[in-house]
Order: sequence, then C-alpha cells, then structure tokens
Amino acid sequence: MGFIKNIREEIKIIRERDPAIHSSMEVLLYPSFKAMMHYRLAHKLYVKGHYFWARYISQRGVRKTGIEIHPGAQIGKGFFIDHGNGVIIGETTIIGDNVTLYQGVTLGGTGKEHGKRHPTIGNNVMISAGAKVLGSFTIGDNSKIGAGSVVLSEVPPNSTVVGVPGRVVKRNNVALPQETMNQVDLPDPVKEEIAGLQSRLAQLEKAMAAFMGEAQETQ
Repeated sequence: MGFIKNIREEIKIIRERDPAIHSSMEVLLYPSFKAMMHYRLAHKLYVKGHYFWARYISQRGVRKTGIEIHPGAQIGKGFFIDHGNGVIIGETTIIGDNVTLYQGVTLGGTGKEHGKRHPTIGNNVMISAGAKVLGSFTIGDNSKIGAGSVVLSEVPPNSTVVGVPGRVVKRNNVALPQETMNQVDLPDPVKEEIAGLQSRLAQLEKAMAAFMGEAQETQ
C-alpha cells in the first residue's frame, strides 16, 4: 500500500506543477517520477545500513534519468524536479516540503569536509535552472533562487536570490514560489546599479555643462 501511495502522490505533484502534462499515464515517463521512485527505495536501504545496494539502485536511477540523488539525502513531501537532467543532490542535503528544482541544479558541498556538508532547503522553495547551492547552510522557507545563481551563504526566509555569487535582492515574498513557478520576472541588481550610474553620470554632465557655460560668461 505504501508503494501505491507514493505513486499516487508523485502523480498528483507532477500534474499540479507541470502545465505540459495531459494525463496521469504520462507521469510514468517523467524523469522526476523515475528518479523519486529510485530514491525512495534507495533511501530506505541506506537508512538500514545497506549502503552498497542503496548506491546500486541510486546509480541505476542516474543512468535512466540524468538525475543524481544520493540515497542519504533527506527529502520531504511534495518534491518535484522539472525536466531534471543534470540535477545533483548531495548526501547530507535536507529538503523540506513542497520544493521544486529545475534542470542543472546542484545542491553540493564545498570540499572534503566531514559531517553536514550540504545545504538545508526550507519549505516551499523554488531553485531555478542551473543554480548551484554549495555548502552547509539553510535556504529559508518560501524563497526563490534565480536561474544560474551560485549561492554560498545563508538565505533568509521569503527571499529572492540572483547572481554570482548569489545576493538577496528581494525580501518578504508574498506569493509562494510553487504557485507561480516563475523563473523569469526576477530583480536584476546589476541592471539596477548600471541604471543608477547612468542617471548619476547624466546629472554630472548637466552640472558640468552649466559650470562651463557660467565660466565662459565671466570671461
């Protein structure tokens, strides 16, 4: 019954978050579905100390999906990987409920340290395509990581992070990330800084022109 329940939950999650799906049967073909079925079994074996067989099943899942989830990772309910190729989730990663990852995301460590060396992802978090979260720190609940970002430090709850290295550019998000699944409409801090510099430069040029005009009048 537990296996059937897991299948039903995975079907429900994928149908809720992927607008491209037209029937529940399609879910059986999805990399996310296959990866999670392999992970659930591998994780049970890992917890019981059957490390070889846990990794064996895990690696079979990698070959079929291109998604690498270490069997030691802890993943909550409502987890979804959209497309998924190139996703890597490290051994000591902890993922909360209702988290969404896109293709190319890495939840990794930063070296050969022991113990907890991978990130903890809070509830209702969305990590966009190609983002890298590296190290043992927490991504707060209801946060969104922009595509291609490299996050190397703690992220407060309800935040939006973009850039390399990742910077918090928005706080107190109102809508939960999985409600919109929007990877595009994110703040661009570099663009905002350039716009500020351009505005300042225009003011300086105007002031300089006025100064030069006054200087010519006094000659």
